[in-house]
Parts: sequence; C-alpha cells; structure tokens
Amino acid sequence: QVYLVESGGGSVQAGGSLRLSCAASGSTDRRYCMGWFRQVFGKEREVVASIYTDAGSAYYADSVKGRFTISLDNAKNTLYLQMNSLKPEDTAMYYCVADPMYCSGGNPNYWGQGTQVTVSS
Repeated sequence: QVYLVESGGGSVQAGGSLRLSCAASGSTDRRYCMGWFRQVFGKEREVVASIYTDAGSAYYADSVKGRFTISLDNAKNTLYLQMNSLKPEDTAMYYCVADPMYCSGGNPNYWGQGTQVTVSS
C-alpha cells in the first residue's frame, strides 16, 4: 500500500508558476511509476507527466511539454511538478498517482486526494 498526499495547488494568473508536491509513504521501497493526472469536472481525466523511481526517463503529455517538469527526490519520497507558463486551460484538480508497473495512462493503483490548480486569464 502506498499513501500519497499532494500540496502546492492554488490560484495564479496566466503566465505564472506553481510547484506541486506529493509526499509518498507506505511501501515505497520498490520501483514505482509515479506521476500526475488532472481532471476538470465533467471531463475525462488525463495524464500530465510521469517518471519511474529508478530514475527512468520522464513522460509528458503534449499539452505540457516545455512548460512542466516532473522530478523525484527519493531521499524524501517526494514527487514534484514544476509548472511554468501556466494557461487557463491548465485549470484542473491535479492528482498524484503511483503504480508498480505503469502510470503514463490507464488507471494507476494509488491516488492522492488531489489539489486544485486555478489559472486565471
């Protein structure tokens, strides 16, 4: 079992930046895929970015490439998402996820409670 707690969401104007954090606890002593999904109410959720805990290459959705950076601090069991040049269309609830196998899509096993990001124009 893995427990995920997000923080760092908030409101920002277009062009601004935010950094999301996700603290992981529980059975974190194995290789995992960790990542970020987002969802707008009434729409399907979408993957934003993902990375493996053994320092594999990162995956980014086309909509965030060049603006968002995912990173992992294994010593702190914490996942980050640095979001720059934010756009109103980035407004969503952001969820931290983890899965032993794959989390660049599908339905990862573990989810955080979510943190809201709102970008105003």
